[in-house]
Amino acid sequence: MWQPCKSDTAEDSARSHVPSLWTEAPGVLSLEQADHSRHQCFSDRSPHSLTMEMEQEKMHVNKELCPESAAYCCSACHGDETWSYGHPIRGRAKSRSLSASPAPGSTKEFRRTRSLHGPCPVTTFGPKACVLQNPQTIMHIQDPASQRLTWNKSPKSVLVVKKVRDASLLQPFKELCTYLMEENNMVVYVEKKVLEDPAIVNDENFGAVKKKFCTFREDYDDISNQIDFIICLGGDGTLLYASSLFPGSVPPVMAFHLGSLGFLTPFNFENFQSQVTQVIEGNAAVVLRSRLKVRVVKEPRGRKVPVPNGLSENGAPAPGPADSGKQVMQYQVLNEVVIDRGPSSYLSNVDVYLDGHLITTVQGDGVIVSTPTGSTAYAAAAGASMIHPNVPAIMITPICPHSLSFRPIVVPAGVELKIMLSPEARNTAWVSFDGRKRQEIRHGDSISITTSRYPLPSICVRDPVSDWFESLAQCLHWNVRKKQAHFPEEEEGEG
Repeated sequence: MWQPCKSDTAEDSARSHVPSLWTEAPGVLSLEQADHSRHQCFSDRSPHSLTMEMEQEKMHVNKELCPESAAYCCSACHGDETWSYGHPIRGRAKSRSLSASPAPGSTKEFRRTRSLHGPCPVTTFGPKACVLQNPQTIMHIQDPASQRLTWNKSPKSVLVVKKVRDASLLQPFKELCTYLMEENNMVVYVEKKVLEDPAIVNDENFGAVKKKFCTFREDYDDISNQIDFIICLGGDGTLLYASSLFPGSVPPVMAFHLGSLGFLTPFNFENFQSQVTQVIEGNAAVVLRSRLKVRVVKEPRGRKVPVPNGLSENGAPAPGPADSGKQVMQYQVLNEVVIDRGPSSYLSNVDVYLDGHLITTVQGDGVIVSTPTGSTAYAAAAGASMIHPNVPAIMITPICPHSLSFRPIVVPAGVELKIMLSPEARNTAWVSFDGRKRQEIRHGDSISITTSRYPLPSICVRDPVSDWFESLAQCLHWNVRKKQAHFPEEEEGEG
């Protein structure tokens, strides 16, 4: 008979409910529910009596983990599924919040159309083995089709990010802002330099709307806690810029394709009124695009580093005082961190550590550390694979490596990468973050990279899977070729 392991105690049960470091969208099937679903679906392979015992004991454990859980029937065994957990599984909740918890009173039952398999805190392996409980959970495995946008309260403030120095965006910008202010009575934030465009300053018809704007300046004003959601007008660079404005939690982003490529901007502007209204009502799918948290530590210039490259004799980072007297900078990166050789004619020579262990030395033009979102950008151009944004991973891609066997690799999200100049490096290196904030890295400096706690919630036109493959086809022409002609019917008969 199956028995819960020692880790299934009240204390570990509480640990399993520690909030994930990744924001979960409503309707996400939790790992406990996924394991429960998988366990129930195998009941047709066992005798009925044994199945009933296992179901009862499994339900007993799940009740301890989630007191609000109730009966469940799998469609494979008992017809249609019936769920009445505390969290909804699918559907468009009418409440308003981009959070892991549904709004109070949202108890409508939903039918799932797909299964989700993955390890959970109560998974057992054989009669006795289980995974040791760890309260430092990085994330939960999510079903992309179940990530829906909803609001706790009706959104009142919106940030409109417009591509500057582009005359073709002036008319869409005016129409959108007028619609948001006059039709939806919303507070609109724009960057101050956007309103300094002569075409906007000299437009008398837009003067009444212009007076209602709330303005800010990048790197001077903090608007993190004042924005309910974001609308981007432009290309992919506009979305990257919007991401850089929020070092912490990012509001939902609705990106209109008004730029050159538009891989990350799925909305067309022709019918923007109905699309914006749908988002304000909390009726849209969301893809959580992971970001990288980057920490750059620089040695004070003029101070000699006692140990070459800050390494001990065995090659591991040497222990020392916690960044005393050093310059520390932090960034949130949506696409990639690029370390390259800069203007030097020498090969770059940088050491890459993973969780404190030296994994390789990059000799070539540089290295790219990218998110799944950034895998279709610079990393893809350098020969890396393209990763769906829902996959929790970090990609390491060399740039023109001086080695035939150095191929791009994918490491788990949550690991910490540390990149430093090798002691033998002939020159310095340069680093940039989503193509911005470019700066020089010298001996003794370090770049620490890990998965950020704050992903960027990007609103979808249809769903995360359909939008991504549509972008691959339309923007990158992925696997586009002339189809092979089929044999005529006569030749088929002869064969």
